[in-house]
Amino acid sequence: MKYNLTITAFLGMLAIVLGAFGAHALKEKIDPDSLKSFETGVRYMMYHVIVLLFVNSYSGFTLKTKNSISYLFFLGILFFSGSIFAITFGVPAKNIWFITPLGGLFLIFGWLSMFYFFLKNNK
Repeated sequence: MKYNLTITAFLGMLAIVLGAFGAHALKEKIDPDSLKSFETGVRYMMYHVIVLLFVNSYSGFTLKTKNSISYLFFLGILFFSGSIFAITFGVPAKNIWFITPLGGLFLIFGWLSMFYFFLKNNK
């Protein structure tokens, strides 16, 4: 997908905006545990944006590999961080409790895909 870096740049910008929003606008509006969860969502989002920059800039990956890993991380960010943000903004956790761990699985599978690629290609 030729838009991987464009999506990654957007997600990086969004992580900064959400981080600033959490630090300034949410600090007085939500309880400390909710703020901590929100910050976890932002932190994991930014970690994976940085990894996506590596994945999509690494010349050792084929386009297919870049796309596969990117899709896993995009879905992981959407489901993991997105569900945390949704809960912070009032969606009842009991309605979407399964989405956060599903997002975590996508993130794990993204890392597992990279691990497998490097293991397979470093013989």
